Amino acid sequence: MALSNIKRVKSSEIELKDRLVSIQRVAKVTKGGRTFSFSAIVVVGDENGIVGFGLGKAKEVTEAITKGIDDAKKNLVKVPIIKGTVPHAQYGKYSGGSVLIKPAIAGTGVLAGGAMRAVLESAGIKDVLAKSLGSSNPHNVVKATIDALANMRDAYTVAQHRGVDLNKVFNG
Repeated sequence: MALSNIKRVKSSEIELKDRLVSIQRVAKVTKGGRTFSFSAIVVVGDENGIVGFGLGKAKEVTEAITKGIDDAKKNLVKVPIIKGTVPHAQYGKYSGGSVLIKPAIAGTGVLAGGAMRAVLESAGIKDVLAKSLGSSNPHNVVKATIDALANMRDAYTVAQHRGVDLNKVFNG
């Protein structure tokens, strides 16, 4: 992920809602037989522009989810949202997973599947068109979606970064 414009957020200041994306049972084969454990991918967000993801691993499902939530609260990013949608189209990539996120008009809803839907709804995006282009592995899709959202910039940020008036950003 590009760390240039990611805005870190403290989780203690906001009310976060968690959403379970995926839970998997994994087995480790030893001399004494199979040892089962669970891994959980969790997305947390305040549905107002702040979102994060985490991975938890434990012997019990509830412990794995709790660890995932704690990890997600450490990885929060701020996402620009304008009128319930994203400011511009953006690609995101992580490992084999790549995603495309495009703005949509009001009333469209969240047109995204599985892992992407959880991230976008937790961020508070109401209308968006999204497509997963690469791997369908939930780990990679969630990380690619966060990458795309973290790299988005609204017009105010662009104007401030360039050191020009907001009107000049749109009219050249």
